Amino acid sequence: MYEKDGEKYFVVDSHMHYWNAAPDNWVEGAENYAKGWIECFHAYQSLGPAETHWPIERFQKYSEDDLMKDVFDDGHVDVAVFQPTYLKEWYSEGFNTTERNAILAEKYPGKFILNTRWDPREGDAGLKTLRANVSRYGCKGVKLYTAEWRQGSRGWKLTDPDAYRYLEACQELGITNIHVHKGPTIWPLDKDAFDVADVDHAATDFPALNFIVEHVGLPRIEDFCFMATQEPNVYAGLSVVIGGLMHARPKFFAKVMGELLFWVGEDKMTFGSDYGIWEPRWQVEGFVDWDYPSDEFSDYPRVTTATKKKILGLNAAKLYGIEVPAECRLEPGEGTPAAQDDAQLVARA
Repeated sequence: MYEKDGEKYFVVDSHMHYWNAAPDNWVEGAENYAKGWIECFHAYQSLGPAETHWPIERFQKYSEDDLMKDVFDDGHVDVAVFQPTYLKEWYSEGFNTTERNAILAEKYPGKFILNTRWDPREGDAGLKTLRANVSRYGCKGVKLYTAEWRQGSRGWKLTDPDAYRYLEACQELGITNIHVHKGPTIWPLDKDAFDVADVDHAATDFPALNFIVEHVGLPRIEDFCFMATQEPNVYAGLSVVIGGLMHARPKFFAKVMGELLFWVGEDKMTFGSDYGIWEPRWQVEGFVDWDYPSDEFSDYPRVTTATKKKILGLNAAKLYGIEVPAECRLEPGEGTPAAQDDAQLVARA
């Protein structure tokens, strides 16, 4: 929880990781890719404040104590959502697996939401694993990585017939939150394999599922906004948006936030720190203090305290059924949606 100027913010970090990219986990013969991947990740950390940068050795494999301190003790986070990414073509035990995350989720009950993942190219065996993970861990969400390499394939789409088998299984198993990485690529993955176009089709065909587009499709922000505004079950996951842009590119951050608020609305935006790329503390504190930097952005919806409370935690709490303390809730009707059709714009304030 974070408190500022008498306001209490319940914080759900809806996109974070616990990875192992140390050299002893690199696949023999794929060391160049494993090394290049984590070094590209590490370069993104430079977009945050200098005092939050880590040496590469810590970044490759941070400890349980590091995570608990950075996220919960110092980071103002109340509940964190693990989003796994396997990358077993390059990392022997996987980069960031359901099983590794489960160690912490089971050790610290109430602190974590444990999501799993799937890849339609794994066929029946993958469906069996998905069912087993839901049975064992009670997963209510999945993280999908459409640009992941597998046995010569360099990506897949949500519209693939095999992907629909998995989406149907999600409905059957009670998985409601589909987190899809659609944003900046990491070497050596292909940028076009993260295109947002396939989300539109799948969201229409599976209206009972929530599609949280992590990283909001960057650099395809307009494509995402014009798709998400007409798909009621598509959400904007702000991981990378806040961590990657708020400090390093403040004017571009204001534009991206303005477009999201105008088209998508404050009720469909969720905070994610993308830890361990960036620590959550400076992101939470900076976002609570944030407003548009100048009149140049006067045609975007205004940002209120209620807006920030929704984005930092209340929206994700609704998606995952997390109980919010009474002192952090909004009163009924407080914070009208900052969307195109009903927001009071800055210019009219």
